[in-house]
Amino acid sequence: MVTHYLLALILVFMAFRIGKSVLLYFGNDLEPVFIFVGLTFLLLIGPLLRWYVAGMTTPNYKLPRYYFVALIPFTALFFSSFFVTRNWFESNTQEVLIVFASLLAFIYLHFASYIFSAHRVLKKVKKSYPKALRTKSQKAVVTWLNLVVVGFILIWVSYFLNIIEDTVPYITGPIIYSLVVYFLSFKAFQLKATDMDGTVFKKNDDTQLFAQIVKLILDEKQYLEPNVSLASISKSIHKTTQKTSEVINQYAKQNFNDFINYYRIQEAKERLKGVDGKDLTISAIAFDSGFSSLSSFNNAFKKFEGMTPSTYRKKNGV
Repeated sequence: MVTHYLLALILVFMAFRIGKSVLLYFGNDLEPVFIFVGLTFLLLIGPLLRWYVAGMTTPNYKLPRYYFVALIPFTALFFSSFFVTRNWFESNTQEVLIVFASLLAFIYLHFASYIFSAHRVLKKVKKSYPKALRTKSQKAVVTWLNLVVVGFILIWVSYFLNIIEDTVPYITGPIIYSLVVYFLSFKAFQLKATDMDGTVFKKNDDTQLFAQIVKLILDEKQYLEPNVSLASISKSIHKTTQKTSEVINQYAKQNFNDFINYYRIQEAKERLKGVDGKDLTISAIAFDSGFSSLSSFNNAFKKFEGMTPSTYRKKNGV
């Protein structure tokens, strides 16, 4: 999978980048070429990160047609690094300071722009796939990518603060990077992120069908009907009861009865703590919320809220 290669390249080039930092901190008289080459890897990591996030959220992802254009800054500065001499770099003239400061500003702003771009890709995906409609695999990928983006933000901040007159010790960058990588490695194993890619976001009829079911139940408030059933909902959407039940189990992670009762309980809670319901009995609220008996209402309320309706009213009533 292309995402596996992208992630591997990110880790490899980040290792080179951190290696430069470690050599600079612990080594003596590090050649300027290593300093400049190490910095330029950030110009490569940024695009790779953006493509990785896009690849993990796009079915059958392929690199942009003109992907090589994004690599021009890295290529230009990488080869230019070999022309930097020790005498010029250590001269500390105004020209050297301006060139080096400009280079640092460009590299870190370039890297920040790609982190922001990766965040926007992820934000768009989360908007297109609301949390309630995501499958288990989609939730795992979104969680994983959230952690990846936050991790890179932490790495960027630690290095950026260092170049602002040593706000933090230089070694902080490699330490933060190591902690981030160890944590992400653990979460990747836990979420099984390396076993998934953008195919988990492949559009299918089930997603649209579940959205149709939710819309039918909420917009028309069919959960308030005591006789609402799996059969009646299935008939409304022209699907078999087996298919309807399968889709609800997959996306709501509940069986049909719990799915309906959840919305009934939300309705009952509003009535129990609202001004309009203060004069109503528990039984009246139960029946108005769609339950056919007080006992089924009490059992469902305890299941979802962990307390009886009367206790809830005492704690939250007006």
